[in-house]
Amino acid sequence: MTATPHAHPVTDRVREALAISLRGCEELLPQEDWVRKLARSEATGQPLRIKFGMDPTAPDLHLGHTVVLNKMRQLQDLGHTVIPLIGDFTTLIGDPSGRNSTRPPLTREQIEANAKTYFDQVRLVIDIDRAEVRWNSEWSDPLGARGMIQLAARYTLARMMERDDFTKRYATGTPISVHELLYPLMQGYDSVALKSDLELGGTDQKFNLLVGRALQQEYGQEPQCILTMPLLEGLDGVEKMSKSKNNYVGITEDANTMFAKTLSISDEQMWRWYTLLSFRPESEIAMLRAEVTGGRNPKDAKVQLAKEITARFHGKAAADAAEEDFQRRAAGGVPDDIAQIELAGAPLPIGALLKQAGLVPSTSEGLRMVEQGGVRIDGTVVSDKALKVAAGTCVVQVGKRKFARVTLTA
Repeated sequence: MTATPHAHPVTDRVREALAISLRGCEELLPQEDWVRKLARSEATGQPLRIKFGMDPTAPDLHLGHTVVLNKMRQLQDLGHTVIPLIGDFTTLIGDPSGRNSTRPPLTREQIEANAKTYFDQVRLVIDIDRAEVRWNSEWSDPLGARGMIQLAARYTLARMMERDDFTKRYATGTPISVHELLYPLMQGYDSVALKSDLELGGTDQKFNLLVGRALQQEYGQEPQCILTMPLLEGLDGVEKMSKSKNNYVGITEDANTMFAKTLSISDEQMWRWYTLLSFRPESEIAMLRAEVTGGRNPKDAKVQLAKEITARFHGKAAADAAEEDFQRRAAGGVPDDIAQIELAGAPLPIGALLKQAGLVPSTSEGLRMVEQGGVRIDGTVVSDKALKVAAGTCVVQVGKRKFARVTLTA
């Protein structure tokens, strides 16, 4: 990588900043523009403006939401200005991204209540005191009808219909309300108002982020770069993390639950979580992975990850206590000599796993035991009858006396 004529030099610090930017990301577009922005910032001492919009549509965040927030914190620690943008105006429209129907808009009261909860949780990841917190109603409300029409004139319907979810809905005859077409425009106009250098988002936000880049060019600004982060798979290792799928780790859950849930992920999934959720340098993670490949128990690495995540939201003392509690519960009452069972078919529904491991006579009996709170995996009570157990090794307990150490493969 070399500096272009008349460009600022690409120093080692710039290369390091680029590596941090790229860690775990899905796409960074255009990468060469981002390098130029980083080099200019390094040469001039002027921090870059990094925007992340959040529509407060639900009050509780989980680890999946923190993937983008973690990236924001990494860039903040490089000295750049991060802008958590509360989309109080755009939430009134409802983001159609990835949806096959119109999202019902929230009331102003719901938005404000959710936003307060968001701030309380977001400050657990980024340094709010060093951030530039904004609300997009600041510039969206004053636009008025005239301004909205002028903004709409800067983007074509043909380009809007290139958006995947709009295309699919149009093809199937599913209604698309005109106000939904305004959402990407308003999100893009946020980038104009904030003069952002980089906008972060999940992979499902790529279209909206590119609209912001196009509108900045329309308004004579240097276009922002866009950085998308992948959607984090939940505890089942298959579906994206979601409260509705009950495969989530909420960032306000108690320390013991957070620690135990993190330990429940598969050994393979652990490394993806390390990349997207850990703040450890990639060199340390690579060394840890090499040790596991060389024979070290993967549970050691998983415990380190669980402690790091738990300490982030609850403090080191609570993380240490959670580890002790987990070990105490996992060891309590487990015989030294228990059946070693090898099963295939991961992720395997909990009822099927219990039956195949010989712990219950039938799948329905297994689900009944789950309902009654009589099933534990590695000491943690299983409460979800829809749970699919990921690949890995775990101690499964039914009732007080039935145990099996189950190794589950795909």
